[in-house]
Amino acid sequence: MIVKKDVLFTPVNKVRRLHIYLPDDYEESEEHYPVMYFFDGHNLFFDEDATFGKSWGLKEFLDHWSKKIIIVGIECGHENDERLIEYCPYHYIASFCGEIDGIGHQTLSWIADELKPMIDQTYRTYTHREATGIGGSSMGGLMAVYAAAKFNDTFSKAACLSSSIAPCMTDIVRDIKEGPIDPDTRVYLSWGEHESYSKAKNPMNTVIARANLRAEKTFMDQGATTYIYYQHNGYHSEASWERQVPLFMNFLWLG
Repeated sequence: MIVKKDVLFTPVNKVRRLHIYLPDDYEESEEHYPVMYFFDGHNLFFDEDATFGKSWGLKEFLDHWSKKIIIVGIECGHENDERLIEYCPYHYIASFCGEIDGIGHQTLSWIADELKPMIDQTYRTYTHREATGIGGSSMGGLMAVYAAAKFNDTFSKAACLSSSIAPCMTDIVRDIKEGPIDPDTRVYLSWGEHESYSKAKNPMNTVIARANLRAEKTFMDQGATTYIYYQHNGYHSEASWERQVPLFMNFLWLG
C-alpha cells in the first residue's frame, strides 16, 4: 500500500510530500523491514502522480518481488529551480540548467538526521546502514552518488540512474576518494543509449559513459561493489528507468 504524508523540509522551511510504500501485509504482520529512500518520490508508483504522466511502476514490481521492503519517496519542490537546487550538492554549471548553487548536502543531512529517525520511529524498520539504501535518477542520481560517498555511514546501497554527474566530476571523484567507503557498499550506475549528444561511434566513449565509468572505478578503488549498466535504446525517461528496476533492486538487495 502507498501512504502519502506531508513533512517539513527544514532546509528551506517548506512542506514536502512523502510517497511511502509499505508491504500489503504490513498492518497484519510484526515484521521489521529494510528501507530505501528515493528522490522524486512522486514519479515512483502511479502514473497520475508522475510529472510526465509515466511512473517507474515500482509498486507493481515490489508487490511481486521476493523481498519485503519499505520505500520512502521524497517529492521535490516544483517551483522555479527548487528541484535543481535541492538535488545539487555543488556549485553546478550545465547547459540544461545554467548555474546552480545547490543545497544538496543540506538535503541529505535532513534525510539522515531528521527524516530517517522519523521513519524509524513511525514504522517497523531495520535502522542500521546495511538495511538502508538510497536511489534516484538524473539530479536524483547525482544525489545518490553523493550520498554513497559522503553519507556512507547512513546508506550502504545506492541506485544512480542517468546521473547528472558529468559537470561536477572533479568534485564527485574527490568526495568518493575522501570517503571513507565501507567495503560492503553497493553502487549501481547506469545511462541510456539516447542520453548522449556525442557523435562518438563507441558508446563507451561518450561524455555520460566516461563519467559513469570514472565514478565506478573510483568507487571500486575504495573497495565498493559496483554494477555498471549501459541501456541499449535507453532514454532519459521514467519508462527507461522502469525497465531497470529489477536490475538495480536485485543487485542492491539480493546480490
